Amino acid sequence: MVIKKLTLHNFRNYEDETFSFEEGLNVLTGKNAQGKTNCAEAVYYLCTGSSLRIRHDRQLIRHGQERASISAEAVSRYGKVRLRAEIYENKRELFVNENKLSRAVDLLGNMNAVFFSPGELRLIQDGPEERRRFLNLSISQTSREYCTALLRYQKILDQRNNLLKNHDISMILETLPVWDEQLSLYAARIIAKRRAFLKELSPLAAEAHAYLTDGAEILSVGAEEREESEEQIRAKLIMEFDNSRERDLRLGFTSVGPHRDDVKISIDGEEARGFCSQGQARTAALSLKLAELKIFAKLTGEPPILILDDVMSELDLPRRKKLLSEIGDVQCILTCTHAERVLYGAECHKIKIHGGKIVP
Repeated sequence: MVIKKLTLHNFRNYEDETFSFEEGLNVLTGKNAQGKTNCAEAVYYLCTGSSLRIRHDRQLIRHGQERASISAEAVSRYGKVRLRAEIYENKRELFVNENKLSRAVDLLGNMNAVFFSPGELRLIQDGPEERRRFLNLSISQTSREYCTALLRYQKILDQRNNLLKNHDISMILETLPVWDEQLSLYAARIIAKRRAFLKELSPLAAEAHAYLTDGAEILSVGAEEREESEEQIRAKLIMEFDNSRERDLRLGFTSVGPHRDDVKISIDGEEARGFCSQGQARTAALSLKLAELKIFAKLTGEPPILILDDVMSELDLPRRKKLLSEIGDVQCILTCTHAERVLYGAECHKIKIHGGKIVP
């Protein structure tokens, strides 16, 4: 997977700009707050239909404008593809090869990317929500079925939670089993997909971490060892929903299910969250991303685009060199303030950015 061209119109601090990328390493360089991360964000948005930085799409529109546009031309093993997103104050329109999509989920898989920035330390240091977000974004790019199950699960979960806040207890008890049947169907699908993904991810992340640390640390990513079918998982979930019914009524929300899951990440047997240093968290998060890169390549038959946003300055020299060596066969978009200080002569295609414009 290679992105050839990216065009931004009224996106963030860009008025009109077109980027041309090459295979291998592409470096966006320039001072802070010039638009390097905005460009990287635009690429990721066209891959996933979402931004890692904001909650509402209207925040992507350049100040004083009514809409923003992002478009890209990419080449995969299946041929050329053109992606476009038109973003308005209260809506958006997505296109693949100029065909308007009726479902946002159909954008997924046309162009894949793995994104890593210093903010990804949340994956290690913050609560379960960050690790679920990582799983959801990663699995969704290679499985529209998973993304669809997530959307339907969340919709039914919202309805179940609204029901639990009702004051008519007899009506709640009569209706809950109906919601639980539907909820368990999509929950089981989500859990099965997550287990399969983690089973692949765990050894790859451990291998990447050993490489980056010269074997000084052992990274462990919790993965479910039991082999269960979706039907078996669903049967257990229905029992869990039933057993937690009284507690759910008291709390006013659903207390069990994949929306409450977590992934245990350990370094040398100690839980990473709250234990590891900033440097250890950075290396562990990077190891997970390198593992994600390999899973994408295996599932799709080609590596995704790797986006490294202001990462090199956070790594020591040996780990910078190891990272550059590891990603030699991948198209990478890397942002940094001073390329010569972090790349040490590595061959690359440089693009200098100043004030939302490409500097010749």
